[in-house]
Amino acid sequence: MNKFIALCAALLPLASAHAADCKPAPLGDATLYLRGGLNNWAAQDEQAFEYRCNAYFLNIRAQGTQEFKLADEDWSAALTFGGGTDDQPSRAGSGNIKRAFNGEHTLKLSFAADGSAALDVGPKTFKPTPPQPITDKAALTTHFDSRNAEFKRPFGAQPAGTEITFTVGNDVPGLKRATLVVERRQMTGNQEQLSYEPVARIAMTAESRGMGTGFTARHTFTATGVYGYWFEIETEQGRYALQNNKDTIYWTREKGSMGIASVERLPSNLNRVRRYRQTIHAPGFEVPAWARDVVYYYVFPERFRNGDKANDPRPGGGRPQDRYQDRDVERHATWMEKPFKPNTGDGSDALFNNDFFGGDLQGLVEKLDYIKSLGANALYLTPVFRAPSNHKYDAADYKQIDPAFGTNADFERLCAEAAKRGIRVIPDTSLNHVGADSPYFNRFNNFPKGGAFDGGKINPASPYAKWFKFKPEETDPNKQFQGWVGVTDLPELDKNEPSWRAYAYRDPDSVTNYWLDRGAAGWRMDVAPWVPDDFWREWRTAVKTKRPDALTVAETWFDSSKYFLGDMFDSTMNYIFRNAVLDYAAGKSAKQMAANLELLREAYPPQAFSALMNLLSTHDQPRALHHFGEDKDLALAKRRLLLSVFFQMTYPGAPTIYYGDEVGLGGGEDPFNRAPYPWADEGGKPDDALLAQFKRLTKLRHDLPVLRHGTLQAPLHADDHVLVLARRHGDSWALTATNNSLKARTVSFFLPAELGALQQLKSPLDGATARPRANRLTLTLKPLSGLILTDPKSGS
Repeated sequence: MNKFIALCAALLPLASAHAADCKPAPLGDATLYLRGGLNNWAAQDEQAFEYRCNAYFLNIRAQGTQEFKLADEDWSAALTFGGGTDDQPSRAGSGNIKRAFNGEHTLKLSFAADGSAALDVGPKTFKPTPPQPITDKAALTTHFDSRNAEFKRPFGAQPAGTEITFTVGNDVPGLKRATLVVERRQMTGNQEQLSYEPVARIAMTAESRGMGTGFTARHTFTATGVYGYWFEIETEQGRYALQNNKDTIYWTREKGSMGIASVERLPSNLNRVRRYRQTIHAPGFEVPAWARDVVYYYVFPERFRNGDKANDPRPGGGRPQDRYQDRDVERHATWMEKPFKPNTGDGSDALFNNDFFGGDLQGLVEKLDYIKSLGANALYLTPVFRAPSNHKYDAADYKQIDPAFGTNADFERLCAEAAKRGIRVIPDTSLNHVGADSPYFNRFNNFPKGGAFDGGKINPASPYAKWFKFKPEETDPNKQFQGWVGVTDLPELDKNEPSWRAYAYRDPDSVTNYWLDRGAAGWRMDVAPWVPDDFWREWRTAVKTKRPDALTVAETWFDSSKYFLGDMFDSTMNYIFRNAVLDYAAGKSAKQMAANLELLREAYPPQAFSALMNLLSTHDQPRALHHFGEDKDLALAKRRLLLSVFFQMTYPGAPTIYYGDEVGLGGGEDPFNRAPYPWADEGGKPDDALLAQFKRLTKLRHDLPVLRHGTLQAPLHADDHVLVLARRHGDSWALTATNNSLKARTVSFFLPAELGALQQLKSPLDGATARPRANRLTLTLKPLSGLILTDPKSGS
């Protein structure tokens, strides 16, 4: 014993010395996150640093070189660390930090006495502090489910003026008090700023509930907006937050898919609470009735079809389409070449987006019958207005079709010919930025003098000068103006400038009206989150005044509830759907897919939910076949693609086919996701068997109104591989089931009463039948397959 006491006495000075080395957290209560390409730049709990003694630590698993910043949830300037000159984190660092990873690592962020930061990356050595478990039975057995009428009614997004009833229930004695907390969400930009402002704290009324206690409260949501709500509960042992779950939603900063609640100790910082979201939209919010019947064909025009070789861009030609900024364009020798990617040894120059194949509007007109035969009835075009690049988001003239694509008359002819075939045309543009090579900016002097930045010099006398925010004090021309997300080829517009708004949508011949007058059926708007909300509110009014049935589609990648309040957009490019479905078809859990999609069903007004542009491939992300491993097993990748398309065609919203997917066109990151369509007469090898399957599935969607108009029910079954959904339209029902496993799967589940009472369900695809038994149905699904069953009335 004396030896033990002596040992303790000897160790005490060492422990004291170690404690003396520990310092208070230099960033106070702030939480830092690793935010980069590996997590879509989001602030996720999994990448939150923990402060321990004298440094911040984080364990991650990653491969290859990653780019990231260290920042808090709000990208606060004082708490955002970018890459400095020595590639160490710096508050002044505007670039990204780059590090190479190979498996599991520990990141250590430490601060010197002068406040400078150092980031070390080494083998995994840090052991995070485990969360303190909750043992309070009264808290653990308190329930809430936002999709269950027992706990919340009515369900989902609601018009302003709606009273909503909230109930929390407890199974055992001990719940003393419950408070409904209602807040209004403030979110700007690409989720950079996100906060909640108090609206109401409502003491919930206790009521008997078996062995436990229930608490109920009501709140009337009088104004449109996206609200947050959660519950503060109190037991004999403490106070807790009954809140949203921890599900990660693709591209979305906030966690939680809603549904069943989770309980955690009430945090000292209430910003850590995960709110449920409640969308309250304008009572008169209408979406064009035709939107839910759409199947889009999505085209990158330069790569679809060359119908007029006379307008093809050619180096040294002397025409506008033959020049890219201050040099010649690059021209592909044959249609089936790969797109050029600089610095890859393919023989191209060092510039991106300046190589051309010759696709144009005449090519689209020639292939309208093909597009109709595919089953598409809407044509979405990435920009076709004059611009030097092949993608045309660097607008040079919003009111002129690019000469490499044709003329304004060709656009009108395309719209007219498409209309004869029942196809609507929806163009795309950016009202957030223009091209540096444009009459508005004129950096390269390719236009008459009068641009805001003629020849690389600020021109205060330009009629466009107020469209941009300049910094004359800077000496570097690249720093004298703001390029969108730092890209100097894309000068960012001042969206609050009245003269720009007049040109964009207020004037009778504004950009918005000009093309609606010439046959456009609506607009898809690029980078919508970077444009102020009040701009979109005015813009929507202009669109609907000019053409009440025009469709407005936003490019947003995250939970887009704020855009569906009835005052901005009708629809969005549904990237959450894309990621959820592709990951599921690639083998990830059906439960994970269902969580993401159920969030949308609950958060979006039904009229917008039924009009979503449901994507699989896009010009900004790798194609679906690439996602499925086309380079490893093309046949298997195509089976996974067809599973995705089956789900897409049987789910609410507007299925969207990116040109070439239907014939097996693959490709990874830009520019390879923008490869030319493989026309047989151009030397390509389209997969006609795959095309036939696409046509079969689009026909199924058009043949069954329940697939286009039917209300989606909560999932009937979801496990690691199988998801079963039910749709209802009047008296008609459709049941769909998908299996992402490489093995057959048998599942059994309860049916809604109306379906369970039927004698027989039948597949409209192959005639297979199924018979419910005692309100249950058992199905065996083939590997990587989808099954649809309908009642006898569903084809009406």
